[in-house]
Amino acid sequence: MGPKTLPQNALITLDRLKYFHSSLEKMKQYWERENLIDGVLISVYYNRIVAKSNRINGFLNVGGGNPVPNDTIVGAKFNDEKTKHIITHYISGNVLDRTIMALSKVIEVFEKYFDGVMTPEIFSDSSIFASIKFSDCGISKSKFQQYLRDSCFVEKFGVEYVKVSDVQSSIVTFYDVHTDIVRLLNKLNIDISETNVMNQTTVLLDEKNIELLLSKAPYLVSMIVEDFSKLSLDDFYLDNNDFRANLPSPMNEPVIGVIDTLFDERVYFNEWVEYYDLISNDIRKESKDYKHGTAVTSLIVDGASLNPKLDDDCGRFRVRHFGVSLQSGFNSFTIIKQIREIVSQNSDIKVWNLSLGSNDEIRENFISVEGALLDEIQFENDVIFIIAGTNAAVINGKRKRIGAPADSLNSVIVNSVDFNNQVVSYSREGVVLSFFVKPDVSYYGGGNGDFINICEPLGLGRVAGTSFAAPFIARKMAYLIHIMGLSREEAKALLIDSAIPWNDKKTFTDLALIGNGIVPIKMEDILSTPDDEIKFIVSDISTAYDTYNYDFPVPISNENYPYVAKATMCYFPNCSRNQGVDYTNTEMQLSFGRLKPDGIKTINNDNQYSEDAPGYVRENAARNIFRKWDNVKHIGETFTSRKRVKPILNPSNPQWGMSIKTIERLKSGDGQGVRFGVVVTLKELNGVNRIEDFIQQAELRGWLVNRLRVDVQVELYNSLNEEIDFE
Repeated sequence: MGPKTLPQNALITLDRLKYFHSSLEKMKQYWERENLIDGVLISVYYNRIVAKSNRINGFLNVGGGNPVPNDTIVGAKFNDEKTKHIITHYISGNVLDRTIMALSKVIEVFEKYFDGVMTPEIFSDSSIFASIKFSDCGISKSKFQQYLRDSCFVEKFGVEYVKVSDVQSSIVTFYDVHTDIVRLLNKLNIDISETNVMNQTTVLLDEKNIELLLSKAPYLVSMIVEDFSKLSLDDFYLDNNDFRANLPSPMNEPVIGVIDTLFDERVYFNEWVEYYDLISNDIRKESKDYKHGTAVTSLIVDGASLNPKLDDDCGRFRVRHFGVSLQSGFNSFTIIKQIREIVSQNSDIKVWNLSLGSNDEIRENFISVEGALLDEIQFENDVIFIIAGTNAAVINGKRKRIGAPADSLNSVIVNSVDFNNQVVSYSREGVVLSFFVKPDVSYYGGGNGDFINICEPLGLGRVAGTSFAAPFIARKMAYLIHIMGLSREEAKALLIDSAIPWNDKKTFTDLALIGNGIVPIKMEDILSTPDDEIKFIVSDISTAYDTYNYDFPVPISNENYPYVAKATMCYFPNCSRNQGVDYTNTEMQLSFGRLKPDGIKTINNDNQYSEDAPGYVRENAARNIFRKWDNVKHIGETFTSRKRVKPILNPSNPQWGMSIKTIERLKSGDGQGVRFGVVVTLKELNGVNRIEDFIQQAELRGWLVNRLRVDVQVELYNSLNEEIDFE
């Protein structure tokens, strides 16, 4: 890693080091009084949003077989202004004692050999440190320097408490203190049954027990969210009670899973739906409980016939519908357990539509329990969820933030636009954890005077809401996966890429309301390209730090490359809810561009990990500019009439290259075996069609090129799904 250095303009003072020592002493005294748990919870308040490499590695790192600080993190959040990290560690009392002792020795050396202050120039002067006999001081040179470097990023140490404005029956997530949660709560005289335990850090508590917990041990609580969620409302208007239509019987069409309110089996398309009612028969069910679920499923089965101007050429789909909620709302704790079981028992379903959404807003510093569960399911299973972005009225000119589970990162979150591509009045705002782009895309869901036609129990209805935009995206995703044979990573990347135009100039407000863009209606517009574009899809599995290929034969014209390029990448990382704002465990950095003699000249000038990088990229800039830690990456160049051709940078190997660098946040190997899909588009500046040249050169260089042709894929799908009767 090279020698340690201090950030530019950093200034370390003796007073600052003594302040940290005093702060840690107060922590020791605090935990001597609080002996409920075996260890110590201590929060590090940083003075900025820190990269993983700038987290503390001297403080709380005592060696001798103890975990390093990065492995003791049990929570991470931002301050109220979203400008600084607050990271919570769980350590032993012995580690805290030895940290205080080591800091005392750091202060002694600093006081003896330095004049009360240290600058980056002094820190980098090896001759000064060579004159110090660290062995006589009881501390090594490397540990001394690491403590000083840590102090440049730390503001203070303390104990973090959860903020609760309204105590009611809630799902409570505790910091992981390596203790059986039931036994820990029993020590506080809180008695809970095993049915109210989701895992070793998350339980369901009533109002009385939450008040008791917060009065006795508030430091144990990482997050609290209300258990019962009222559904975000959609607009329903009834048109025709006598609506009827004749559908053919289903054949071998792909199956989409729907998790929603109840389904009325009297509708005209009931033969296309396999229905499971998971609401107890002891609970009274009213007619309104069947409206939403039936409407959503009608769009997945027959949305193109019901809405001719939204005919996507995808045909019809079969549906396996699971009724898990009433219209009055849903119990989060129960539904979370049900969804996991539903997905595990229906492994043939790859695409799931979830148009249920909470009326409550998501939290700023952690993912909802529902969203985290869906991310976990998608990491462990080859499935993808399409989720409605939730709805709400604009009050006093202010929009509500989206509701759970629309904060699920691995899922595709869908907001609505009207038929003029304008944001609708009921749309709610992302972004998630102040960084991740949610919603992912937008589609036509009615609003601003427009409506979507649906079939509900009483007949034809006209509706508006994100609940009715999501099913159309589920149809497209199922078509790409089942009919076109793409992986979910490739399908998601292609869908998002189709929504992002050349010269995309979305503002932060645009991203918060429509996401990456509006998905085209016709599948042809997603699966085809103009004659002057070359579009190809690359898919692979991350097995090392750098997964790369330097052999993309982009056609050359007059010793130049007459193109602008863009690329979209998607992957499904493992996530850790208890890490708060540092939610995704794996970062994949995408580089694509012309080959130089020593690497890739990236189309977006991203040199975060280049050896010749001109300067250090701060963490907040890396996140905002290069989408570091985001599981969706889009990089691209602008396309204008003034664009010029690109010269060849490496005459000995005049190709283009792609590199995917995989970074782990927790050193747990979560990035091993993660599949990614990348969609690349090259636009010819002079309008020349060079696709055949590209395919020919690719095949000559050993690439296996599969052309995505809709008619061929449909015929192949039908052939593979024929029923054969043996005589």
